[in-house]
Order: sequence, then structure tokens, then C-alpha cells
Amino acid sequence: MNKFKYYFVLLLVGLAIVSCNKKDDDEVVVVPLKDYQEQFNIDNANIEEYLKTNYITVTENMDVTISAITDPATQPSIMSYLNSSTFPKLLLRNIDLHGITYKMYYLVLREGTGVAPMNTDGVLTAYRGEYLKRVDATATEPEHLTTTLFDQIVYPQDILDLYGVIMGWSEIYPQFKTGTTTYNGDGTPNYQDFGAGVLFVPSGLGYYASPPASSIIPIYSPLIFSFKLYDIKRLDHENNGYSNGVLITNPDGVFDYQEDINGDGYVRDYRNTTLYPNAPVNPDDTDGDGIPDFLDQDDDGDGYLTRIEITKPSDQVGWGTLDGNPFNFGLRLYYPWDPMTDNPATPNVDETEPRGIPRRPTGDLTYPDNDPAHPNPESITNPRKFVPEDYTAPGRLRIHLDKSYPYQKK
Repeated sequence: MNKFKYYFVLLLVGLAIVSCNKKDDDEVVVVPLKDYQEQFNIDNANIEEYLKTNYITVTENMDVTISAITDPATQPSIMSYLNSSTFPKLLLRNIDLHGITYKMYYLVLREGTGVAPMNTDGVLTAYRGEYLKRVDATATEPEHLTTTLFDQIVYPQDILDLYGVIMGWSEIYPQFKTGTTTYNGDGTPNYQDFGAGVLFVPSGLGYYASPPASSIIPIYSPLIFSFKLYDIKRLDHENNGYSNGVLITNPDGVFDYQEDINGDGYVRDYRNTTLYPNAPVNPDDTDGDGIPDFLDQDDDGDGYLTRIEITKPSDQVGWGTLDGNPFNFGLRLYYPWDPMTDNPATPNVDETEPRGIPRRPTGDLTYPDNDPAHPNPESITNPRKFVPEDYTAPGRLRIHLDKSYPYQKK
């Protein structure tokens, strides 16, 4: 789904786009980028007209068809479902972007029964995409709105990263949940009770002035997506990178959803001043350095990379000894966010990890206060010892989020 990547962000750092029109053979005409508020007003008026003049039919498998109303008595408009107490229900989400507040309508056909993705998670989703266009009146037809299909995936195979698609997707998919999955004898999946809906995306939350070059989508087009959310994959954007030419993927297990400090299901990078010209204080930036935790290699700003802070001691990987007794520390090189139990679906592999990322240690000092060789009560050379509760206590402040441990580099 490369065509859905948020390429237009790169273009919008400027205030103009280049038109194909020319004044002559040598001079290119530069057309100013449309004002976001003015374009949204146009898009919103068209979307609301579309919602009022069309109705839906939905199959048992959540396939949806949108058609023009010909009999208002038997064909309730999509807009009539606004804030309905039952499904389908049309909802409205306010999204602050580009210095304005977008209103985005989305239709919930079914919420889903499983897990909701973060706005930076991966999703396995079927979808159908159309763009909305107003057609001028002709001698035979009045002015009207029409939609044109530009993409459709019925049997998805690939996970799509919500951090790399249009904002209309990443803002609304977290409002839905997955369902359950069973498998046929040939390995093909059956999806049940998945979330399903329809997105009505103003162009500012879509491609705006720069749709993918390979697509047929005109500039400034509102988009309509019907979709089914089958599954999600937790992603870790902070630590994806290369080391000596080798791709490192999620080396420490601190996924984006675990770095959602305020727990609202969304993390954002407010350093992008095109998207966020009036950025608020980021609630998901532990050290306040402007880099959100999900992209920050050193979340607490103590000078130690997160990857270093949550690395297990070399003698605490696999089977070892704890308090004189054999102990399975788990096979991972890094502490998981929380302790993990064995996965029964993989009987030949023991995924047990009895310890999660620890908090600042609360045990005895390595050297007691009365040791004249180490007079400081607690320091980088005289740390406290870890106790079992440091790895498991509910609500603990984990060491990679606590800038007082390991001790601030000078």
C-alpha cells in the first residue's frame, strides 16, 4: 500500500505546488497551495451532502454498498445514523492539524470484539477506496456528487503501518477493534466479529495537493474507505534501524503502545510544524526534549540509551542461579515490558520471562552507609540492589523512564 504513504507531508513544507500549465515553453506556472480551512469547508460541505443523499446496505459479512436515495421512506440517509445508540452509527471526530480543526465523519458498522490498534500500530485490513468529486451540470444532468474507485484489497496479506498512511486512517482505526480468527485445514483464515466501518476523509486528512503519482486520485479529493479490521501488529518505531548494515527490529520490546504515557491510544510527533503549527506540550515525551518517547532513543534524557538500560545482565539470560537455586531468567537479551508466560501455541519454545523492565532498585546499598570507602549513601558507584518486586510491581516507574537511574551523566 505504498500509494497510501503520507508522501504529501514532504511537499507541504512549502507553500506552493507546481502546475502543469505554462505561460510559454520555458516558464512553469506556480500555483499557491490552497488554504486548509477554505478547502476543508468545501470538502465538509460535499461530504455532508453525500451523507444526506445516500443510504447504505450491509451484508452479514460487513460488506457495504452506498447508493443514492430514491425512496426516502425506505432508504434512511447515512446522516440519519448520526450518534445512533445502535449500529450502524455515524460518529464525528475532531482532529487538530494544519492549524485548523477538521471534522471527520466515520460510520461504525461493527466495533469489533478484540484489541484496538494504536495510531502507529500495524493493521491487517481489507478495504475499498473511492474519491468523491462534484460534477458540474450539463445539458442532460444536474450538478451532482460522484465517487470513483481507485483501490481495493479484499484478501489482505500484508500488515500496513498506520504511521505511514494518511492521517484519516491513523486517527480513526484506533476507534475500532479486531475480532477472532480461526483457520481452515489448508491454513486459510476465517475472521469473525471484526471491526468494520466507513471513513469519510476530507482531503486535508488524505492526500491534499499531492496524491501518489501512480494513482488516479485528483488533487484536493475527499476520500471514502469502507474497511474491515482483521488483525493488528504492535510496532516499535523508536528502535527500527541499522547496525553494521543489519536491520535491527524491535530489539528491546518497548513497543509504541507501551510508550503512550497518557494512555489515550495516540502518540504524535509535534516537531512537524506543517502538521502541528500550534503544537501543545506533548504528554508522551518523558524528558520534554521535543522527541516523543516512541521515537526517542533516550526517553528520560539521562544520557543512557533505553536499549542499554533494559539490557539483562549477561549472567541472567536463560537458565542460571538465583539465591543459590536454579532459575529460568528467560531467553531474551532484553527485559520485556512486563513478565511473560509461556505461549501454549508453541510447545517447543519456552517464552517465559519472569521479570519485566525493572524500576529503580529499592534493595540494600551495594556498600552500606558505614563503609568508609563508599561514603555516599547512593551513587553511580554505590547503587542499590534489585529486589524481586522491582521487576513486577504494578504501576512501577521503569528505569528507562526514570532519569534518576542510572545516574545522570555529567
